[in-house]
Amino acid sequence: MIGHLCTTVIDCPDPSELALFYEELLSLSRLEDGPEFVVIGSTSGKEVVAFQKVDDFRRPQWSVPDHPQQMHLDVMVADLDVAESQVLALGATLLDGSDKPIGYRVYADPVGHPFCLVTPQEEAEGI
Repeated sequence: MIGHLCTTVIDCPDPSELALFYEELLSLSRLEDGPEFVVIGSTSGKEVVAFQKVDDFRRPQWSVPDHPQQMHLDVMVADLDVAESQVLALGATLLDGSDKPIGYRVYADPVGHPFCLVTPQEEAEGI
């Protein structure tokens, strides 16, 4: 083994503001709070996401190579419809939807980073 995942770092224009969105989405708490770098995580320290200030930040665009994603997260949920209404209320934008209640849907966070809401594979195989 070379190593293990320690932290997911997300480039953004305002780390504190974007961290608020992900604190709600992932049920994590602020562990480190600075103007250039913010860290959120679980109390166990197993789940950690950091937000790094980038002065010349370019908003990513889904499936456009000239505007790379800069990161991507899959978020496991029990119910896509319920989770969708919650992330939209937080400021997410639906990028690639599906009317199926299981599988996945692609969204953008408030500054354009794509992420997916996904359901467990076992449920998806039962379609």
